[in-house]
Amino acid sequence: MSVALASSTPSPTRQEPLRVMVVDDSVVIRGLISRWIGAEPDMVVAASLRTGLEAVQQLERIKPDVAVLDIEMPELDGISALPKLLAKKRDLIIIMASTLTRRNAEISFKCLALGASDYIPKPETTREPTAAEIFHHDLIQKIRHLGAKLRRPPGAAHAPPLAPALPHGVDKAREPAVAPKQAAVVRRAFSAHAPRVLLIGSSTGGPQALMSLVTELGPVIDRFPVLITQHMPPTFTTILAEHLARSSKRPAHEAIDGEAIKPGTIYLAPGGRHMRVVRHGAQATIALGDDAPVNFCRPAVDPLFTSAIDIWQGATLAVILTGMGSDGTRGGKDIVAAGGSVIAQDEASSVVWGMPGAAAHAGICAAVLPLKEIAPKLVRLFAGDRT
Repeated sequence: MSVALASSTPSPTRQEPLRVMVVDDSVVIRGLISRWIGAEPDMVVAASLRTGLEAVQQLERIKPDVAVLDIEMPELDGISALPKLLAKKRDLIIIMASTLTRRNAEISFKCLALGASDYIPKPETTREPTAAEIFHHDLIQKIRHLGAKLRRPPGAAHAPPLAPALPHGVDKAREPAVAPKQAAVVRRAFSAHAPRVLLIGSSTGGPQALMSLVTELGPVIDRFPVLITQHMPPTFTTILAEHLARSSKRPAHEAIDGEAIKPGTIYLAPGGRHMRVVRHGAQATIALGDDAPVNFCRPAVDPLFTSAIDIWQGATLAVILTGMGSDGTRGGKDIVAAGGSVIAQDEASSVVWGMPGAAAHAGICAAVLPLKEIAPKLVRLFAGDRT
């Protein structure tokens, strides 16, 4: 789901606001989104259009950096407009907007495969304050963080270098001083314990990353349970679980409250509910909760990570993939403190290096790797490698 493709159009500098094109046949939604964007100092409404056809026809004149593209529109719908827009401007960041229906969730996944950068579910009504507030927050953050790739100066380093690995139990503050031009990310040694569970957390860019990752994780899934929290609303997680099952050729489903956790299965946190792990006798089981959002998210990664320690202690291995914010870092710290290990996706292969970047800079990672290198590393670790 790369959004950093070559383009002849100059990228905006750090001083220039992101130019956002809003495309939606609802005058209410267009007006709402336009007001939100207009209130932000680092972005501006480049155009507010009613149909995908208008967007395609006027793209060269408008010169947007980001497009918020509705799925259902007259004349030319979102999925039909998407490839036409990218054909004209390959580095255009496109965020698909849709209501929470199974059909629109399936279309959103198709759009990601066609080159859309991300998706956002629209509330059924903007009259409900909480729903409108979440939509507002998520949309602005997606525009800002996805647009940050365009703001990066040419030649900027993708990620700080890794400092030599610290053994478990050594505090970051006590490490020898490192003074390169760019501050080094502390790398810890992998746990001496053989991992017995794989936990994965992801957000923006996560669906495509997850589907790529599980394709190569067969040897791990067959012998160990895999639990995933992806920031995603209901219905979308249903579709994602189906995609993960097809990609991995292994059973994958939305987790069910109270079900036993067993090897050979991928358990995905259902949209709108936190997923934790609890002990029921000698058996590890799923516990779903409707408690308050964590890090603005439900499901959130931190509750899963922290809860798993009570079951697997130092045999817990967690991976933090692409995503906005810092969800997973607090839980990752708990895992490392209990003797487990954390791997983060690197910046160059992340759509947004928020979650994995926060973990890397917190000094809790045993490795910071490109997406394509994570699965082979996991297979080796679960096969007995400790380096």
